[in-house]
Amino acid sequence: MSRNKRNFSGTLLSRPDLRRIAELIEPGSRVLDLGCGNGEFLHYLAAAKQVKGLGIEINPQKIDQCVHLGIPVIHGDLNEPLDYLEDQSFDCVLLTRTLQELTHPEHLLREVTRVGRRGLVGFINFGHIRNRMQFFFQGRMPRSRTLPHAWYNTPNIHLGTLRDFRELCAELDIEILHAVPTGPARGFFARLLPNFLARAAVFEIRKRPAADADPASEREKPEQKSN
Repeated sequence: MSRNKRNFSGTLLSRPDLRRIAELIEPGSRVLDLGCGNGEFLHYLAAAKQVKGLGIEINPQKIDQCVHLGIPVIHGDLNEPLDYLEDQSFDCVLLTRTLQELTHPEHLLREVTRVGRRGLVGFINFGHIRNRMQFFFQGRMPRSRTLPHAWYNTPNIHLGTLRDFRELCAELDIEILHAVPTGPARGFFARLLPNFLARAAVFEIRKRPAADADPASEREKPEQKSN
């Protein structure tokens, strides 16, 4: 294993959402990473899963880093339509810890399910118990590992809970195929009460098939309870 791959494997272990997403990627698939940053995650997936990856990034310095790693990348603003990409042109579209920074996150979710056969969305849970306790007992906006910024310099402009995300998907006619809580609490109680105990979650989504009359997938049912 190369040094780069070993180094990034360590980073994956510190990001449970990326580790879980990597497990869900099928070998050889076409992957679009929205807000790909410096391209290290796509670089890892190319080495570990032989994916055919493409990134979209707005930061010129991070684009240069993608190019240095040999990652195909497009300079693009995720607040704008992805009309340069064809329908269902990717097997999987990744969106990790980015949705809350967008002006209109609902627009990008529609694009995720248009461009990809499925999407993997990493979503930060503002409803986690520690955030609630900070707000209730300290009377201030919460700060944590997943929310490290102060209220006045945070890039997060649309914080929400896991329940909020589920409701948005229902409004957009997006089907949640699977939802996995991530973070220190990942056991039975986190699955039972994810909106209360999970710091974040990875949602596997797709555009709901026209013939699907059931608004809840079978795999989602055990995780319906939330606080």
